[in-house]
Amino acid sequence: MTGNNGRDAAHPDAPGPGLGEQAIRKVGLGLKQLGPGLITGAADDDPSGIATYSQAGAQYGFNMLWTLFFTYPLMVAVQVISARIGRVTGKGLAANLLQVLPRWAVVALALLLFIANTINIGADIAAMGAAAELIAGGGAAAFTVAAAAISLLLQIFVPYHRYVLYLKWSTLVLFAYVGVVFSVRIDWGDVATHVVMPTMEWSPAWMTVIVAVFGTTISPYLFFWQTAEEVEDMEMNHQRDLRHSNGQEARRELRRMAVDTVTGMGLSNAIAFFIMLTTAVTLHRSGITDIETSAEAAEALRPIAGEFAFLLFSLGIVGTGFLAVPVLAGSAGYALAEAFGLPKGLEKKPGEAKAFYGVIVAAMVVAVASIWMPLDPIKMLFWTAVINGVVAIPILAAMMLLARNHHQMGRYVANRWQTTLGWAATAVMSLTVVGMFVL
Repeated sequence: MTGNNGRDAAHPDAPGPGLGEQAIRKVGLGLKQLGPGLITGAADDDPSGIATYSQAGAQYGFNMLWTLFFTYPLMVAVQVISARIGRVTGKGLAANLLQVLPRWAVVALALLLFIANTINIGADIAAMGAAAELIAGGGAAAFTVAAAAISLLLQIFVPYHRYVLYLKWSTLVLFAYVGVVFSVRIDWGDVATHVVMPTMEWSPAWMTVIVAVFGTTISPYLFFWQTAEEVEDMEMNHQRDLRHSNGQEARRELRRMAVDTVTGMGLSNAIAFFIMLTTAVTLHRSGITDIETSAEAAEALRPIAGEFAFLLFSLGIVGTGFLAVPVLAGSAGYALAEAFGLPKGLEKKPGEAKAFYGVIVAAMVVAVASIWMPLDPIKMLFWTAVINGVVAIPILAAMMLLARNHHQMGRYVANRWQTTLGWAATAVMSLTVVGMFVL
């Protein structure tokens, strides 16, 4: 029999757990609080996102670092609302959007999301293949196909309760970009000055990079994914939605979602900061200002920052690809299946959710095929950012209406700070899209 102090009752003089053991327990308990928010934030730093941050750092140096501080509270608010909608209603985002939008509009948004995500997946797995080729010296096409196949098989045949553990631990690969920073010299005073007082250009090129960064950090697929994964977690743990839970249980879940999302979005923007900072102090200072892919950024780092920085940057591309591709494909599957009222979920077997898994397979197959099409990948990523920016606006507006709807959310409507920042995110996305076309 064991007492509350952790000592054996038969041996009262036995030592309790040491400080190291207590620390490990606390870390373990902390990690259990993290899930959908952590994975969503980490997936935001996919290979195409790495290319965007690399381009921003290479082209504008420290003058783009402010964007990551500006978008952080907006990201947190939007993703907390996404999680809240899923946990309170017990339904995914598309299913909830049907309550405020006509079905044809939800289907149209889901189809646009599928198109944008498929292009993004193609760019990500191509970047993974190119990074693997840089490390191994060849086999880009073979690795690209293998990476896509492995990711697809994991999504189809590994149940969510196991797969989510893989996704959670995969977030550790992002710390490769923290390691890169230690291989270069940085004037932190100069960095702080430019974060607070950046040089603004107000040119079409500058605005395009702003749109790309905002579109990468506040992206529709993240809304759908986090809402769906809150529902998956709830069902996996046999929990009730918050409208049918007692007050204490609901408050505990709301706190967990807040901690999870604040942590996940913090990790996302911190890693983006390190990527942008690394390319600013290496490529920008060396006059290399035109970076088109994440693999190109890694290759350019080699003669400037050394083999260690090059290797960490390249491995990070491969690792983040394995994390982000399932989120991109899965979010499209959730959106389309829910729009048509069909079974969905990574915990279900393929035969139980044929349409859901069919969307995932279609996205992966088309994405792999697009690599060999005569298309400009940079232009495709640009138009992906445009699609995401346009699609995000009505989705954000509908989400904000949902989050304050007492009929849908009961007494768990979004609070004041979530509402204020959520509408601010909607306004910012609207202004950036308009600015991109006007400038």
